[in-house]
Amino acid sequence: MSACVPTHATDSAHASRDHEPHGPPPGKFRKFRKFRIAGADVSASIAVFLIALPLSLGIALATGAPLQAGLVAAAVGGLVAGRIGGSPLQVSGPAAGLTVVTADLIHQYGWRTTCAITVLAGLTQLALGCLHVARSALAVSPAVVHGMLAGIGVAIAVAQLRIVLGGTPQSVVLDNLRAIPGQLADLHPATLSISVLTLAILLLWPRIPGRAGKAVRVVPAPLVSVAAATAVAALAGLSVTKVELPSWRSHALAGLPEGPVLGLVAAVLTITLVCSVQSLLGAVAVDKLVSGRREPLAGGNRSDLDRELLGQGAANALSGALGGLPVAGVAVRSVANVRAGAVSRNSTMLHGVWVVVAALLMVPVLELIPLAALAALVMAVGIQMVNLNHIRTITRHREILAYTATTLGVVFFGVLEGVAVGIAVAVAVALHRLARTRITHTEDDGVHHVRVRGQLTFLAVPRLSRALHLVPQAATTIVELDGSFMDHAAYEALQCWQDAHTAQGGTVEVTGRAGTRIAEPASASHSCCRPWTAWRNHHCDRPQETSPGEEQPKGYQLASGISAFQRNTAPHVRGELARLAREGQQPSQLFLTCADSRLVTSMITSSGPGDLFVVRNVGNLVPLPGAESGDDSVAAAIEYAVDVLQVRSITVCGHSGCGAMQALLATPPGGAQTPLKRWLRHGAPSLERLAAHKEEGWARLAGRAPADAVEQLCLTNVVQQLEHLRGHESVARRMAEGTLELHGMYFHVGEAQAYLLTESPDDVFDQVTPSPHEGSPREEPTGRVKV
Repeated sequence: MSACVPTHATDSAHASRDHEPHGPPPGKFRKFRKFRIAGADVSASIAVFLIALPLSLGIALATGAPLQAGLVAAAVGGLVAGRIGGSPLQVSGPAAGLTVVTADLIHQYGWRTTCAITVLAGLTQLALGCLHVARSALAVSPAVVHGMLAGIGVAIAVAQLRIVLGGTPQSVVLDNLRAIPGQLADLHPATLSISVLTLAILLLWPRIPGRAGKAVRVVPAPLVSVAAATAVAALAGLSVTKVELPSWRSHALAGLPEGPVLGLVAAVLTITLVCSVQSLLGAVAVDKLVSGRREPLAGGNRSDLDRELLGQGAANALSGALGGLPVAGVAVRSVANVRAGAVSRNSTMLHGVWVVVAALLMVPVLELIPLAALAALVMAVGIQMVNLNHIRTITRHREILAYTATTLGVVFFGVLEGVAVGIAVAVAVALHRLARTRITHTEDDGVHHVRVRGQLTFLAVPRLSRALHLVPQAATTIVELDGSFMDHAAYEALQCWQDAHTAQGGTVEVTGRAGTRIAEPASASHSCCRPWTAWRNHHCDRPQETSPGEEQPKGYQLASGISAFQRNTAPHVRGELARLAREGQQPSQLFLTCADSRLVTSMITSSGPGDLFVVRNVGNLVPLPGAESGDDSVAAAIEYAVDVLQVRSITVCGHSGCGAMQALLATPPGGAQTPLKRWLRHGAPSLERLAAHKEEGWARLAGRAPADAVEQLCLTNVVQQLEHLRGHESVARRMAEGTLELHGMYFHVGEAQAYLLTESPDDVFDQVTPSPHEGSPREEPTGRVKV
């Protein structure tokens, strides 16, 4: 393609100049490329930093770790996971989902051993990434994953509620719940007021209406809430416990793990599981957010999950070694990063740089923050982890049992135990559904119905055989399968019975849930119905040849065509048409062509429902504005397509053997003005253009001259109608804005060959050739026109 030519030329020039296309010149040092950071990445990194700073401190507080550990994890997550990970826009750091696990480990083994467990978990993630098992982690049921996060969220919220009320949380959720009534009887007004203020701002800040709300929401709600609580506590002189950041010189690093081996192994597996699943699911979620962008990322919009696991493993190993919390992808920061307009991994890494700067230079400011404000912030995050939308979706898919079991298991027993319970329940539910199959046999007006409700596996074969043997020989039978799976044993049993029943003179029709046929004997299958087979007046249900004098039923051709559509085509397109009915039409182009019955627009453009807004008339004419003489149909269609549907291109398509062009050439002026003659007067400018260009050459086909005067006029007419299009106000305005393109096209019916008008000094229609590789995009002629 033409776009590739400059690249090849550049490569060739480099090769001749440097002797090696990708190596430095001999005897010289290679010049380093300038490192540039997009402005969008800088602004996005600041937005993420403002969210990450208070959350990192709050999560460290919730786990009982040194507060610097949260800052270490945020910095390492940004710099290491951001640089190595396979999801460029995912932001990693201390995650609320790890709070309960980490708090329990610190309570059990102490801080230094917890750091060592984090290092071992990171090394385990590195090993899993090298084994390329990242995508298999997504096979865990979403109900179990969301249930795990919900259980962790409940545990976080209950623990932080005790701090909000002025107490000290325990490691067991039940102990925290039992202690809350006593705390309500002995409240600490200062601590409670700071917490309530923080929660109120978190709740109301995103809901400020109007332009003022849109302007202030640029500042993240977590930063505003913590800053406001800090200011109120300082100005009011409230006696509340505040952040204490010890000197970095006394910061504790990882030590040798101490404790029972099995307990340590379970701890490493738990950290690995939670970190990996949360990070991989976060990467997939970020992909969905980024996929809506028009401009793709430099490395593509899909994450490399194995590389992401390697990045998370490296970050955890380093964070644990430096005395930081476990690291995972964090949804809140990642969403903020994408919505702030980040375009590369530089935003994630810069956020880590800002955390390092704050940890070194902003210690006096950070020590003014009340712990109650951080506790309220983390409690709000824990509540948000119980996502009502997830619960609705899981309920709709009948997975609520696995979700509830996982949530309760995490709350009462622990993360690893809760996940194990959830997986066991999910497997039990799946086996129950697989084994529960209801098979019935009924007779209705001589037709025997065998209905199968559920999945058809070898476990149901005996019951299926019993039901099928209740059908008499030579009977008309309908087998209705209401399920999504049939294994080989069930298929063979059904097929053998169907062959035997048919051989004995019976008929069998196998249908799906809605009565649509899903299998039938080969002799009855509509093998002739294939896309674009030879079709002279083609019909799959053509009746037997009629004898002389015998007439076909009236309307048979229309009725049989509709019947064939309902039976063969409708089941395949029903879902897509239902989506179009909900969303409305959003075509990408207006296709204006002739009403000739031989032009099948969907075939020659390889398009489907909803792709083209088609306008057809005799001669593919576009009357000039103001010249319609009461016929505004074409102008109305153009205005609707351009202004309402916002199409991005308009194509005028002529064709060979056009009857309208033949009439223009053959009909003398004057005479009775029939409706057809009055319409064809809009083609008169094409005749004038043809005569005016006689000296300098007519529009022509690439590779050969037009076959005759009719083909010359067909080509000239396409060029003329494009001129008429530019005279329409809506078209001219969109073209001036650069949001609309015009294309000319000519289709030779006899050769089944398409031509596109090229952007050359003369009007030349260049042939569109098929791609040399099957399934690859079709090549277009060099310099396709933008009229």
